[in-house]
Amino acid sequence: MAITVCGNCINFGSQSICVDPAGIYVSGRFDFAGCDINPTHAQGSTSGYLSGGYGAPVGGPIQKFSFADPGSLGTYVGALTEARRAGSGQSSSVSGYHSGGRCDAGGYSATIDKFPLSAESGDATDVGELTYSRCETVGASSTTSGYAAGGRFPNSDTINKFPFASDSNGTDSADLTAGTYRLAGHSSRTHGYASGGAGPQNTTIQKFSFSSDSNATDVGELSTAKVYGAGQNSAENGYNSSGSSAPQATRVTGIDKFPFASDAPSTDIGDVTQGRCAAAGVSSTTDGYTAGGWGPPYRNTIDKFPFASDNNATSVAGMWGGSLGVQGHQI
Repeated sequence: MAITVCGNCINFGSQSICVDPAGIYVSGRFDFAGCDINPTHAQGSTSGYLSGGYGAPVGGPIQKFSFADPGSLGTYVGALTEARRAGSGQSSSVSGYHSGGRCDAGGYSATIDKFPLSAESGDATDVGELTYSRCETVGASSTTSGYAAGGRFPNSDTINKFPFASDSNGTDSADLTAGTYRLAGHSSRTHGYASGGAGPQNTTIQKFSFSSDSNATDVGELSTAKVYGAGQNSAENGYNSSGSSAPQATRVTGIDKFPFASDAPSTDIGDVTQGRCAAAGVSSTTDGYTAGGWGPPYRNTIDKFPFASDNNATSVAGMWGGSLGVQGHQI
């Protein structure tokens, strides 16, 4: 293995350890005495979680499924503080967050719910508010903060940011390139991404920085215009799977992939098993998962596709209850 030094980075083959203004970070996967180090909280090593959604047997459920035992049925582990759908999902190293959304009782929410990502799990608690109520936002996660971007009503370009270290309200930290909703969200080590969505730019891949509160920029295009896609991410790439053609005419199965290392358009690298929209995206360190959604009918399928190669997804598990507008988390 070649070891080189380039600027602020030490490269070990395809892996690297670097220093920038945001801190020390790793790219790739390192194992220190059996302790795995992941590049972001946007990838997990043990379990995926699904929160909220419309059509599930109990309003506002929190469901959990195992990455190691994908054939098992997802289990109910708790509930949000209010039944809702089409919010945004975020993950810290210990907690999942569900922010904003449309309430089943009517109206729109600004609530930021937090729940434990643990073997026991439990119900969510209300820990803060977005700057205003809205639904169909998209989530991203750095190692220190959660982000909720876009949404409606009205159509929003706002990017809200809230800290993981304390239970606090979101702040208006930046703007998307335009008011957009029904996006898919992705997180690299350094940036949040929002792809597709309804609005004037439904093929656009937008990028915003975690280290500075600066507006998003247009960095590429999806292979086709779509809304309500599910977002996943490996250490190197973002993925947008399933969704509906824009406007919502036809459910699609395509999996788009785009690189984090360069600003480039996506490529269609495979298909999920069912055409559906408003599914949840979950990411392990090795695979992307697409869960739930609307066909019709309500889907309860959990699909998995590999990050290591460009292949179609396979159906590996079922949700405790099928739903649309559900949000994904991982640990």
